[in-house]
Amino acid sequence: MNNVKRAIYPGTFDPITLGHVDIIERAAFLFDEVVVTVARNIGKQPLFSVEERMDMIRESVRHLPGVQVDNFDGLIVDYAKKTGARAMIRGLRAMSDFEYEFQMALVNRTLYPDMVQVFLMPHEAYTHLNSTVVREVATFQGDVSPFVSAYVVKKLKEKLEK
Repeated sequence: MNNVKRAIYPGTFDPITLGHVDIIERAAFLFDEVVVTVARNIGKQPLFSVEERMDMIRESVRHLPGVQVDNFDGLIVDYAKKTGARAMIRGLRAMSDFEYEFQMALVNRTLYPDMVQVFLMPHEAYTHLNSTVVREVATFQGDVSPFVSAYVVKKLKEKLEK
């Protein structure tokens, strides 16, 4: 039997922020393998393609052994079953995140009872941070360097100059 403790951390990551990286670092401390998986969400209009987001994630987490990057389409519980993940990581920045995440955790538990939801809090410096804020600040040529890696800053500038 495989005793590897594998967790997935799903999200849109459009783009990945330092808050996301903080959660990934915390998850990597707890699990042997963490698969950061980009959602191909048809309900959203992302700024970056799935491939571009995966590239930015790889660059942002290359210092972390045991962290992989992938993407999925469909139900996250089906992806978890397919990859053998027994835990799903979710970040909680504030109480406002909790209600939605709790509801989704209950749905996921019904669909895949063997998977555990693990809620991690980011460092307090990132509790206000999300990808939408980063995109908005970058759109108006604001300085996003406190919120994302230098590589993501570069990718945002390239994307928004087009």
